[in-house]
Amino acid sequence: MSRIADIAKQALMQPQEAMQEIKSKKNSLYIGIPKETSFQENRIALTPFSVALLVNNGHEVIIEAGAGVAANFTDTDYSEQGAKIVYDKKVVYQADLIIKIAPPTEDEIEMMKMGQVLFSTLQMATMKVEFIHSLMKKKITALSFEYLRDEGNILSVVRAMSEIVGATSVLIAAEYLSNVFEGKGLMLGGITGVPPTEIVILGAGTVGEYAARTAIALGAEVKVFDSSIFRLRRLQNNIGSRVFTSVIQPNVLEKALCSCDVAIGAIRANHGRSPCLVSEETVSKMKAHSIIIDVSIDQGGCFETSQVTNHTVPTFRKHDVIHYCVPNIASRVSRTATYALTNIFTPILLDIGEMGGIMNVIWERPGVRNAIYLYQGQLTNQDLADRFNIPPKDLDLLIVSNR
Repeated sequence: MSRIADIAKQALMQPQEAMQEIKSKKNSLYIGIPKETSFQENRIALTPFSVALLVNNGHEVIIEAGAGVAANFTDTDYSEQGAKIVYDKKVVYQADLIIKIAPPTEDEIEMMKMGQVLFSTLQMATMKVEFIHSLMKKKITALSFEYLRDEGNILSVVRAMSEIVGATSVLIAAEYLSNVFEGKGLMLGGITGVPPTEIVILGAGTVGEYAARTAIALGAEVKVFDSSIFRLRRLQNNIGSRVFTSVIQPNVLEKALCSCDVAIGAIRANHGRSPCLVSEETVSKMKAHSIIIDVSIDQGGCFETSQVTNHTVPTFRKHDVIHYCVPNIASRVSRTATYALTNIFTPILLDIGEMGGIMNVIWERPGVRNAIYLYQGQLTNQDLADRFNIPPKDLDLLIVSNR
């Protein structure tokens, strides 16, 4: 009997059902958005509705006056959604987390406080070693948009901007084919009984794919060249229709360029300069008033005649061919670009708040971890380390030592 009694007592001591405690938010963020000072940078990292979402989740957002004007968002749009508008840039840089598009200037780094978190682009092509040293002295944890990856291991910001640039490049070509910009006077695509315009696209990546989509939708005849059979096959499968594709063979490419109305250069390099595929001699053989849009100009360009231009003076003529070589095409449609960016950044900021800080997000999210190039003042990016001859630190070991 005593044995049965003991069993009954043990049964009574088993854990009982209970209501699970609802966890409160672990961290409240103080986010600063300064006005962009970079030449013709019209984008802003967050839209007013994203600010409202962050504020409703207990975070504080402070924005420099006029920061969203270039993307057609007024200060009132932001203040109505709970943001605090300030006129002193130094006040913005007192926030715990700074999010902006272009990298901060030396003057802006001076305003930053020790141990801050910075979200911005890296722009490796124009970066100087002094920039890295200045951030390291301030013990900054810095994340580069260009290296952010999503759940599918895709470079999310690069992909979003490439989609915009690809589609926009064809629309730009349509403008410069018209008489308004002293072009041929052609309508891109053509109509019944009139031969369609011919477009040659160099590169079958995201930019090339979206340029091809837009051109085909407008009725143009499209030819795509790339050195990779895999990328060419993927482009055809994604578009869902058969387009002229070819590996890059000099004779075939030159023949296509000499007969086309528009040539779009979208060849990207993983490291360093993009390959220069089209010689000046070939450009000189192109039809008069034809158009070159060199999307790769931020990596040096893939046409020998390309030179960097800007949104104020976007084109020049060489060999009677119109060259459009603006490196920041996405700023031409800054509002669309801002919506694309905010869709990527807002969930990350919410995760930082919910998970108790940037360190936990880096640990849990490989895509975010990939974008960190400075952690508490320690350089963790191998490309930067090789370029500036600075010994890198292992990010995983840095995080483990601080947990």
